Amino acid sequence: MKREPNLSAGKGLPSGIKRRDFLKAMGGGIIVYLSHGDIAAQEAKAPVRGGTEAGSFNAYIKIGEDGRITVFTGKVELGQGIITSLAQTAADELDLPLSSVDMVMADTALCPYDAGTFGSLTTPYFSPVLKEAAAEAKSILVQLAMRRLNLPEDRLQAKEGIISDRRNPEVRVSYGELVGDLSIQRELKRRSSAKSVKDLRIVGRPANGTDAAKKVTGEAKFAGDFRLPRMLYARILRPPAHGAILKKVDTAAAEAMKDVQLIRRNGMIAVLSSHPETADKALSKIKAEFDIPRPSIDDRTIYDHLFKVAPDGGVVARGGDLREGEKLAAKVFEETYLNAYVAHAPVETHTALAAVENEKATVWTSTQRPFAVRDEVARAVDLPSKSVRVITPFVGGGFGGKSPNLQSTEAAVLSKIAGRPVQVAWTREEEFFLDVFRPAAMVKVRSGINKAKRITFWDYRVYFAGTRSAAQFYDIPHHRTSAHGGWWGGPETHPFPTGTWRAPASNTNAFGREVHVDVMASGAGMDPLEFRLRNLKDERMKKVLEAAAKRFGWKPAPSPSKRGWGVACGDYEGTYVAMMAEVEADRNTGKIQPRRVVCAQDMGLVINPEGAKMQVEGCVMMGLGYTLSEEIHFKGGEILDLNFGTYEIPRFSRMPKIETVLIDDPNSAPKGGGEPAIMLVGAVIANAVFDATGARLFQLPMTVERVRKAIKA
Repeated sequence: MKREPNLSAGKGLPSGIKRRDFLKAMGGGIIVYLSHGDIAAQEAKAPVRGGTEAGSFNAYIKIGEDGRITVFTGKVELGQGIITSLAQTAADELDLPLSSVDMVMADTALCPYDAGTFGSLTTPYFSPVLKEAAAEAKSILVQLAMRRLNLPEDRLQAKEGIISDRRNPEVRVSYGELVGDLSIQRELKRRSSAKSVKDLRIVGRPANGTDAAKKVTGEAKFAGDFRLPRMLYARILRPPAHGAILKKVDTAAAEAMKDVQLIRRNGMIAVLSSHPETADKALSKIKAEFDIPRPSIDDRTIYDHLFKVAPDGGVVARGGDLREGEKLAAKVFEETYLNAYVAHAPVETHTALAAVENEKATVWTSTQRPFAVRDEVARAVDLPSKSVRVITPFVGGGFGGKSPNLQSTEAAVLSKIAGRPVQVAWTREEEFFLDVFRPAAMVKVRSGINKAKRITFWDYRVYFAGTRSAAQFYDIPHHRTSAHGGWWGGPETHPFPTGTWRAPASNTNAFGREVHVDVMASGAGMDPLEFRLRNLKDERMKKVLEAAAKRFGWKPAPSPSKRGWGVACGDYEGTYVAMMAEVEADRNTGKIQPRRVVCAQDMGLVINPEGAKMQVEGCVMMGLGYTLSEEIHFKGGEILDLNFGTYEIPRFSRMPKIETVLIDDPNSAPKGGGEPAIMLVGAVIANAVFDATGARLFQLPMTVERVRKAIKA
């Protein structure tokens, strides 16, 4: 007979699920869950655009009758490795091998609400809460073992899912045996006695990805891999440019085809077929005429336009008096820094499969925000949110681009009309056209140094990138940082939608700040590393700079030294990073070849060093794209780069040797590692190019044409 203890009020359950139904679905065992209120303070520290519910870092942990642990979380595995690091956190607290932990992620019918997976927030905000929940689960198990074995707590030890007598290990009971006849649900209301760092055995040790085998064998499923009976493939008519208006359309030829269903609804024209090739052919037979607005701006004139429409700036940080600082300056420096629109260009395009029937909807989709998809689909097909289930399988790259969810609502609307499951998988051209871009942005900096080669004032203005990483961290007595517009631009600002892109705002701000610091170092006749150290009081920043310099083998010399060495540093949401690079620059062709990159990163307690290293390497590789080649060309709302033939991402031949130094600080809470390093790539390469050639690059990407022009100048 199952004994059910007194249960607390039902907070934190997945939307629309009653306590009794939830327990029935979960089966026997122990479930520890976190209510919305437990993490309200943490949620306030990390505001999320567009969230509809509070408490976005909730979780459940279940200990099953088989002794296995299941972690339920609304977080999404995007390739960043949290499917492994979160499991490490739970396994360590519960004294289990990593292989005994199962992760159920981003299923709105099973997992608690979460605002989304972005901003390197999972590790610093969610991991500590999961750790507490796991510790509470362990506490329950110990209490049960005390009764089962008739022993006091100090006589018990837990290892590999077994609780035994310290004096007589043969007296033992497994987790599965303890929970086999129980159904317990516990709400975490207090801090549990989680393990101290010295007692950790799994956290802090390298672990291979728990999803690695599935991904290398092809077993891992992405949204486009799911098939349902009677499923239809959709192809949708798209305009040739943003802002274009449909004038005339002839769909007769497409409608005449066999196995083709044509749907027109609220401005959307789509063809459906049981074969994707047939849907492609049907779409090609639609004859459409659009009224395309005359372009008033393009990729060459965009910066003048942005300066003209920029709003008044809001102060991000300030101190002292700029006028007093300028009086103290022996040299004044003033420069403008530019970066282009950049695409996310994920391997997996936006994809969704929707089945809407019997007043319910299920959607399998590639998204970073499954609960937002749930609500958007509910509105689109006129259902309550509790009747919509969103399942997020593995996602083939997000980088901020899979926060908008147009493909999901398109699939759901078409499924409801057709009465059959419908898959919408964007083509590569649709991906480039419909995805939001990192905004074109500018930074203007005016600064000065005194005769002692210390920075006396800093006047920094960023336009349309955002405020993240904008505030400077150097020892500057007189400074002001202001931001004019953010990364979410409207039609009066940008000719097409913009949004978050891996380390949003930080790439632009780190480029403007760290190149300008290099400009001052050169003007002072100082080695760029020594100049930074002279103007820093932040000991953590000094530590990462010195760690990078030690691994790199940095030898002081003022730039340009002809060595092709560069340095940059930054703080991203509490993660400190320093990067050094060596490049070769061909003065005739303008080609930049990175040879070596060293990155030192202080992210507090490192949960999975192997995963953290891979994230740094991924940041460097992706960062070389926005630094050297990635740029969206356009005329008005017409996107001219619609495939990788003209939009060039980094190739293997362009990759440098990448070395990572992880400064493990076990006494500090873990911080995010999926985004910090990418913000420094533009600055460190630009500074290395200056050191190699004496040519200063103020615009990203540093294409061969721009490099040649800078060298000639």
